[in-house]
Formats: sequence, structure tokens, C-alpha cells
Amino acid sequence: MLASVEDVRAAATTVASAAQRVLTICTHDLESSIYEYPPFITAVKRLVLGPRFAKVRVLVLNPGRIMYSRHEFIALARKLTSYVEIRNAQAPFRDIPATFMIADDQAMLYRLQHTRWDGICELRNPAVARLHLEHFDEGWNESGTPRAPAALQS
Repeated sequence: MLASVEDVRAAATTVASAAQRVLTICTHDLESSIYEYPPFITAVKRLVLGPRFAKVRVLVLNPGRIMYSRHEFIALARKLTSYVEIRNAQAPFRDIPATFMIADDQAMLYRLQHTRWDGICELRNPAVARLHLEHFDEGWNESGTPRAPAALQS
């Protein structure tokens, strides 16, 4: 059970570290308090630069709120465009209140309301992880072809 930003940061780092092939992230605005946390960034780098060359898929539900010019995760995505793919969600997927992160199809971090830190982290629950992955894939596929937000293109 998660109750604070510190809990969520630690859980996000743990889930990212558990990924071997794919890290899937559904977020409203790439909350800097989580996605710019240095141990999280290190875990993502370790994943994508490791021997298996894994991928990170990020679906952003509210891209207008991201400070692209200063965001550490966005800077990482610019450097590793072959491994970190970011898409802007399309309606009606944008309206979901939840945010989640899934490592492969096993570990997950889930917050029912993106405006609150309350949530859960489970490292071995493939049935629930697959359920959320199916929902993510719908939004991912409806978001069209991968194209970087204008702020990523340079």
C-alpha cells in the first residue's frame, strides 16, 4: 500500500528495476516528483541500455502540463529515441483518472486517482498486470503512429 510521494517514488523505482523487456507507463503529466527521481532515471537507463535493449512505452494523458524543456525523463527520451517512445493519448482514453506503471507483465504500480498518492504496488500479479496492459494497449493503439511531441523534436 502506498500513501505518500516517497512511497510512490520507491515503488516506481522498484517496478522499473523489475522490468526485463518492457516498461509501460500511463501518466497524466509525467509527474516530476516521480519521473525525475534520480534512482528511477537510473533504473530506466539500466533497462534500456542493458544487454536485451528493452523498451519503455509512455502514454501521456495530459501533455499540456509537462515542462518539456526541463524534464529529466524527457531529456532521457530525447537521447534514447529508439528505446523510449512517448505518445499523447487521444480521447476518450484521456479521461481516465488512474495512473499506472507495469514492468513486463508482472510487476505494477497503480494509483486510482492521479491527483493523490494513494496506491498499490505488486511485484508478482500477472493477471492484474495483463488486465491493465490490455487497457493501456487500447489507448496506445488509438494514439496513432509514434511521433514525438514537438518539444522532443530537436
